[in-house]
Amino acid sequence: MNKGKLYLIPTPLGEIEPQAVLPAPVLELLPRIRTFVVEETRTARRFLSAAGLKGHIGELEFHELNEHTDPSSVKCLGALFENGNDVGLISEAGLPAVADPGALLVALCHELDIEVVPFTGPSSLMLALMASGLNGQNFTFNGYLPAKTEERRSALRNLEKRPGAQLFIETPYRNDAMLADILAVCKGTTRLCLAADITLPDAFIKTQTVSQWKKAVPAIGKRPCVFIIQG
Repeated sequence: MNKGKLYLIPTPLGEIEPQAVLPAPVLELLPRIRTFVVEETRTARRFLSAAGLKGHIGELEFHELNEHTDPSSVKCLGALFENGNDVGLISEAGLPAVADPGALLVALCHELDIEVVPFTGPSSLMLALMASGLNGQNFTFNGYLPAKTEERRSALRNLEKRPGAQLFIETPYRNDAMLADILAVCKGTTRLCLAADITLPDAFIKTQTVSQWKKAVPAIGKRPCVFIIQG
């Protein structure tokens, strides 16, 4: 049976024109695909419209795959590739399948011997690491740390002891609480990079020691932010 391909389609990291951050091959691919697996249909429709498909959104087929999706139902998505039908995977922001439920579909495609084609685009993690000045040869992405204060502080102490740069993210409404905990438990000599709203007009990326940050604590607020510490 002829199977289609899975295209991993990057999206902007915030409210900015897709043409400003996405390479031409991505924008040229989009009109060729009619089936999309997305984290949230409304966001995906808005992105595709801005990327040049305005007026054609009604012709497209959307299937949601997000944190609420039952993993056992993901196998049903394999049928989307029948008869040579190509499928595009789109996350809420940045690269699909990285800290993203779309990884389940990528894994399924490998099981079904379906070709997976990744495209380049903005990655908040790599862009933050590039701009941090921290260890780009030895680094670990730790995802989300625990939500409870004491567990989060314990996790931070452990990360600080590890070699290399330690990257992690937080739900935006807890950003300021995360920063407060970092400043409370990490050593004064530990370096901390805050990278918020990367690629956007009001981007903020800065690396200082914990002691230096304590002299003027920024209010990150609910801006998407990557945290990097290195002891």
